[in-house]
Amino acid sequence: MYAQVIDDATSSTLVSASTRDKELAQLKSSTLSAAYAVGELVAKRAREANIEHIVFDRGGYIFHGRIKAVADGARASGLNF
Repeated sequence: MYAQVIDDATSSTLVSASTRDKELAQLKSSTLSAAYAVGELVAKRAREANIEHIVFDRGGYIFHGRIKAVADGARASGLNF
Protein backbone atom coordinates (compact mmCIF):
# COMPACT_ATOMS: atom_id res chain seq x y z
CA MET A 1 0.00 0.00 0.00
CA TYR A 2 1.38 3.38 -1.04
CA ALA A 3 0.20 6.98 -0.60
CA GLN A 4 1.78 10.14 -2.01
CA VAL A 5 1.22 13.87 -1.85
CA ILE A 6 2.06 15.24 -5.28
CA ASP A 7 2.38 18.83 -6.51
CA ASP A 8 0.57 18.76 -9.86
CA ALA A 9 2.11 22.08 -10.96
CA THR A 10 5.66 20.72 -10.81
CA SER A 11 4.83 17.01 -11.17
CA SER A 12 6.89 16.18 -8.10
CA THR A 13 6.22 14.02 -5.07
CA LEU A 14 6.30 16.09 -1.88
CA VAL A 15 5.82 13.30 0.68
CA SER A 16 5.00 9.62 0.55
CA ALA A 17 4.30 6.67 2.83
CA SER A 18 4.14 2.94 2.30
CA THR A 19 3.75 -0.31 4.18
CA ARG A 20 7.36 -0.90 3.16
CA ASP A 21 8.54 2.00 5.35
CA LYS A 22 10.48 1.10 8.49
CA GLU A 23 7.74 2.46 10.74
CA LEU A 24 5.12 0.15 9.19
CA ALA A 25 7.20 -2.88 8.21
CA GLN A 26 5.60 -5.07 10.88
CA LEU A 27 2.10 -4.67 9.38
CA LYS A 28 0.68 -6.99 6.76
CA SER A 29 0.21 -4.74 3.72
CA SER A 30 -3.21 -6.01 2.66
CA THR A 31 -5.14 -5.18 5.82
CA LEU A 32 -7.40 -2.26 6.69
CA SER A 33 -5.25 -1.43 9.71
CA ALA A 34 -2.16 -1.16 7.49
CA ALA A 35 -4.01 1.14 5.10
CA TYR A 36 -5.14 3.32 8.02
CA ALA A 37 -1.54 3.47 9.29
CA VAL A 38 -0.30 4.53 5.83
CA GLY A 39 -2.86 7.35 5.89
CA GLU A 40 -1.68 8.44 9.32
CA LEU A 41 1.98 8.35 8.28
CA VAL A 42 1.48 10.30 5.04
CA ALA A 43 -0.53 12.91 6.99
CA LYS A 44 2.22 13.20 9.61
CA ARG A 45 4.85 13.71 6.91
CA ALA A 46 2.65 16.21 5.08
CA ARG A 47 2.13 18.25 8.24
CA GLU A 48 5.90 18.23 8.82
CA ALA A 49 6.24 19.69 5.31
CA ASN A 50 3.63 22.38 6.18
CA ILE A 51 0.94 20.81 3.98
CA GLU A 52 -2.52 20.84 5.53
CA HIS A 53 -4.94 20.82 2.57
CA ILE A 54 -4.88 18.23 -0.21
CA VAL A 55 -7.12 16.81 -2.93
CA PHE A 56 -7.70 13.09 -2.45
CA ASP A 57 -7.42 11.25 -5.77
CA ARG A 58 -8.49 7.64 -5.41
CA GLY A 59 -7.10 6.76 -8.83
CA GLY A 60 -10.37 5.44 -10.20
CA TYR A 61 -10.87 2.97 -7.36
CA ILE A 62 -14.18 2.80 -5.51
CA PHE A 63 -14.10 4.72 -2.21
CA HIS A 64 -14.43 1.82 0.20
CA GLY A 65 -12.24 -0.72 1.98
CA ARG A 66 -8.53 0.09 2.01
CA ILE A 67 -8.94 3.32 0.00
CA LYS A 68 -11.39 4.61 2.62
CA ALA A 69 -9.08 3.46 5.42
CA VAL A 70 -6.19 5.51 3.98
CA ALA A 71 -8.46 8.57 3.80
CA ASP A 72 -9.76 8.01 7.33
CA GLY A 73 -6.23 7.68 8.70
CA ALA A 74 -5.10 10.86 6.96
CA ARG A 75 -8.13 12.80 8.17
CA ALA A 76 -7.69 11.54 11.72
CA SER A 77 -4.09 12.77 11.66
CA GLY A 78 -5.00 16.28 10.56
CA LEU A 79 -5.06 16.45 6.76
CA ASN A 80 -8.01 18.32 5.25
CA PHE A 81 -9.53 17.30 1.92
